[in-house]
Parts: sequence; C-alpha cells; structure tokens
Amino acid sequence: MSSLPNDTTQGTAPLTDRIFELLQDAIIKGDIPAGSKISEPELARNYGISRGTLREVLSRLEERHLIIRAPNHGARVISLSYEELIETYQVREALGGLGCALAAQNMTDEEIAGLRNLLREHEKSIAEDEGLSYYQQEGELDFHYRILQGSRNKKLLAILDGGLYQLIRMYRYQFSAASPRPYLALKEHHRIVDALEERDGELADLLMRRHIRTARLSVEERHRNATEQVGRND
Repeated sequence: MSSLPNDTTQGTAPLTDRIFELLQDAIIKGDIPAGSKISEPELARNYGISRGTLREVLSRLEERHLIIRAPNHGARVISLSYEELIETYQVREALGGLGCALAAQNMTDEEIAGLRNLLREHEKSIAEDEGLSYYQQEGELDFHYRILQGSRNKKLLAILDGGLYQLIRMYRYQFSAASPRPYLALKEHHRIVDALEERDGELADLLMRRHIRTARLSVEERHRNATEQVGRND
C-alpha cells in the first residue's frame, strides 16, 4: 500500500474520504480478504494517517456492513457464510426487481440515456480487462445504483444502499473473475435498459429478477463444484 501525505496537512474530511474509498475498493476487490483481521497500527502507518482518522474511516466501513468491530476483538472484514450469501441474493432479487419496475415509471429520458452511455463505458472496461471481470465503481458509475436511485423510493434505497448493495458489490466482483459472467451480465444490462426505455415496468422487474437470479445460480454452481472437489480429495 502506498502512503499518503500526513492528514494534518491535507485536511481531515477530504483525506478521510480518500482513505475510505481506497479501503472500500480493497475490500470489494478482495485485496483485503473476507474474514481477515484489520490492524489499525499497520493501516495508519501504511497510509500515513492518524489513528483518529482511521477510526473514522472504519466507522464508515462498518456502516456499509463491510467490516465488523467488536470490543476487545478489533475489526474484521465481513465474511458471509454460503447460506447468508444466498439469502442476501434472494432478498436483492426481490427488491431489485421492484426497484427496476419503479425506475421504468420514474426515471427521466435523460437518465435512461445516461444508463446506455454508462454501459458503453462498461463494455470498454470489460474489453480492456480481456473479459475477466466486470467491476463497477461505486455510486453513479454503478449500473444497479443508478436504477435504484431512479426508483425514487427512499425506503427501498435505505434498505439496499444501507447494506445489501455493498455486500453484493463485493461478492459480485469476486465471483465474476475468470468466468463468462462479465459479458453475459453486460448483455442482460442492455436488455434491462431496453425495458426501461419502453417504460415497461413488468418486463423491467422480470429482467432484473432474472439477472440477479442468474448471478445467484452462478454462485451456487461454484459452491457445488468446490464442495464436490473437496469430496474427491478426501
């Protein structure tokens, strides 16, 4: 990890944002593995920041459900069991479909056109990575987040953006590596935008649910294959 200038010269708020984004990306990409213990002294030293600034960053990561902190045990990166991950996908499937149906009603033409342009950028990114991964940056650069915002449903946004969104981003990225999912996911995204352009909420709901379900089935298949491999090795 490369260090940054001391936070006393950079200003606490901007530096906190930068460190937060760096650590969040490292967790989502698996550079800081799931379940690993977080060493505050080591991170503070590596990034050239104070322990106070780091604790503020860790609090924000905890709010995103990316780390867990416990008294006398420190902080660890979240690690979902297989069952918890599947349950998260199931909830995401139902709520994601609802959000997409609402987005078909409420997104502006300009917002939908922006989604199409975003997918063109994603296509370039996948090609540059030779189809090995489909990593979407947070917020406005994330396809699902834009649709969620376009639903105009604050309760739905609070539920998904409050925890499920970040967990799905982490596992979506790590399970997409070295698989055909990146190109398939992009094709599915284009079909969803077609439904949004047609203002067909029922179809948008169906396509989003199917899209998330396909991702879940891919996770289930990988788990099944891994379990079978362990059985053969025993």
